[in-house]
Amino acid sequence: MTSEALGLLECKGMTALIEGTDAMLKTANVTMVGWDKCGSGMVTVFVKGDVAAVKAAVDAGAEAAGRVGTVVSVHVIARPHDELVGMMPKPKNAPAKK
Repeated sequence: MTSEALGLLECKGMTALIEGTDAMLKTANVTMVGWDKCGSGMVTVFVKGDVAAVKAAVDAGAEAAGRVGTVVSVHVIARPHDELVGMMPKPKNAPAKK
């Protein structure tokens, strides 16, 4: 993740998270790293990209998610330490196509 930023959007409920993630990915040139369930209905999505893009994406995502649900927290980490990769959510397996 050298010279990139990490953005986090935490919401109460999947609907708000999906709405926020959709806005984030459409607003700026960011890549979704993954998402994770935190418990009690809270879910978090992680995106990466350059600092300005991640900041714009997180702002847009929080606004969109807030229109349909509850935004718990947003955060942008500029130039995250390389060892944070180990804390990122593991990729979810896609269902097998029939």
